[in-house]
Amino acid sequence: MPTLFEKIIARQIAGDIVHQDDRVTAFRDIHPRAPVHILIVPNKPIPTANDIEDGDEALVGHMFTVARDLAKREGIADNGYRLIINCNTHGGQEVYHLHVHLVGGAPLGPMLSR
Repeated sequence: MPTLFEKIIARQIAGDIVHQDDRVTAFRDIHPRAPVHILIVPNKPIPTANDIEDGDEALVGHMFTVARDLAKREGIADNGYRLIINCNTHGGQEVYHLHVHLVGGAPLGPMLSR
C-alpha cells in the first residue's frame, strides 16, 4: 500500500511541492513547526533510515544537497536551519517513508528538551 508521501510524489494527492527531480521530491509540511518546514523525500520508497542500502548512498547525499539549495532559496541558509531525520517509533517517525525535515526561519532553541 503506498504511503502518503508516495501519493504526493505521484501527484495523486495535493502537496505544496517546492522541488522535484528524478530522485527526490520536496514539499511543505502540512503541520509546520517553523516558518520554513519542508520535507525532502526520496522518490524510491525507503521505509526508515535502517532500510537505507549501500546503493542508496548517492540518493541520500542528494537529499542533503537539495536541502542545502532549498535553504538558500528560502532565505534561511545564512541564519541557520536544522535537518532532522526521525527513525521508528522512539525516534518520532510518523510516516514510514524516509524523509529529511528542513526547518528554519526563526530561532529553533535546543534540539532536545532536557
